[in-house]
Amino acid sequence: MIDQPAVRFEGVTKRFPGVVALDAVSFDVARGSCHALCGENGAGKSTLGKILAGIHTPDGGRIVLAGRPVRFGDPREAFAAGIAMVHQELAFCENLSVAENLCLAALPVRGPFVSRREMTRRARQLLDLVGATIDVARPVGELTVGQQQMVQIAAAVGSGALVIVFDEPTSSLTQHEARKLESVIKDLQSQGVTCLYVSHRLEEIFRLCDTVTVLRDGCHVATQPAAELDEAALVRMMIGRRLEEYFPSHLQARPGPELLRVEGLASPGGFEGVSFTLRGGEILGLAGLVGAGRSEVAQALFGLDARSRGRVFVQGKEVTIRSPAQAMRLGLGLVPEDRKRQGLVLGLSALVNTTLPVLDRVARLQWIRSRAERALARAHLEPLHLRGAGLDAPVVGLSGGNQQKIVLAKWLAARCRVLILDEPTRGVDVGAKAELHALIDRLAADGNGVVLISSDLPEVIALSTRILVLRRGRVAGELPRAEAGEEALMRMMAGTSAA
Repeated sequence: MIDQPAVRFEGVTKRFPGVVALDAVSFDVARGSCHALCGENGAGKSTLGKILAGIHTPDGGRIVLAGRPVRFGDPREAFAAGIAMVHQELAFCENLSVAENLCLAALPVRGPFVSRREMTRRARQLLDLVGATIDVARPVGELTVGQQQMVQIAAAVGSGALVIVFDEPTSSLTQHEARKLESVIKDLQSQGVTCLYVSHRLEEIFRLCDTVTVLRDGCHVATQPAAELDEAALVRMMIGRRLEEYFPSHLQARPGPELLRVEGLASPGGFEGVSFTLRGGEILGLAGLVGAGRSEVAQALFGLDARSRGRVFVQGKEVTIRSPAQAMRLGLGLVPEDRKRQGLVLGLSALVNTTLPVLDRVARLQWIRSRAERALARAHLEPLHLRGAGLDAPVVGLSGGNQQKIVLAKWLAARCRVLILDEPTRGVDVGAKAELHALIDRLAADGNGVVLISSDLPEVIALSTRILVLRRGRVAGELPRAEAGEEALMRMMAGTSAA
């Protein structure tokens, strides 16, 4: 039948130890549509997508695909049925090249050998589908998170799938890259491909999607045409309350003394000539396209780049930072872009991850005082409202948003004077994002200095005292908050303005 839905979820239920992730969720996804799946972290969005993609099996209910009930035992079965997924959390063989990762499921052969020429051709063809200019011979582990995301999107789009689940596909992309993806999705729709789209960026939802389904605490709240909703109504459905806007309070006070000064910071092949100052009470935004060098600058300041050179002054004193331990002793903290590889020990609990940088404060004679450790972790985690997670919950089983909150809580516990935040709200829902924005603002208002790196331009503009723009590893310019509109920043980032 022409009006038969591409996907029908009927009473889908999924339980994990201690939590009901999905509770009898039912709704239809129309063929050829871009259907949004919205909700707070822990609402069940990613779980539902993973059930459709064969990663999880439901405990109850069923999925009907093009009129036929299906039950997948693994992702290979789902892929064979025409379902692909772009995951929020990246998973690659990082020691292999981009070309090898893209062709891993079906390596081209010539006799008994892999045809590297054909593999390179196929990989370039896949990347061209999403407008990504990435060297297919580079190991995936050397790419930025944004570039890795584009590789994953290329693999899904080029798979020939009839249904594609996009789970926070733009969370690590700049606006420029995100707009490319939107164009790709519209092309897919015109070819009859059905897209299930999970995103916390509401502006994307209203640009791309024709229907919106809202989940809250694992339950289906509503499914409505996007044209019948506005952002305020959608937020109320997602979090059950009105989200009030606020004006950053740190802007009302004069900046304090200089906390950080960087002069001519450079790293071979990464960036050069980067200079800026940061005073107490300021939030310095760093904007730029993927590959502009923002994360590389952050890593150099935190002692993660042994090749970096230049002069760094902390509270007026010139220092040499060659390790994270040195940076921490000087009062610097880093919330990294890749929380799984650089920000967390996934096998340990939320409690242990939070107190790792400050064990000396909760230890006596080299023995950790359990009561003091729990009190310290609770004081910094409870204000962040982790959903469905206690102090002893293993971090590996938490949602991406909850993991990000734990990374931030770790550095709050360390009481850093200078906090470098690299994509701090990546994969975080609108309610939690507002809480984190208020927390970042409060850090600055208390006299700390914050370097904010974000691909979300509205976020950078809303929070920053001033904004430094990087382009191809160099400083393209600096704008005060009053002059930092999205168009002006995009022009500087893309090199179409002499500002």
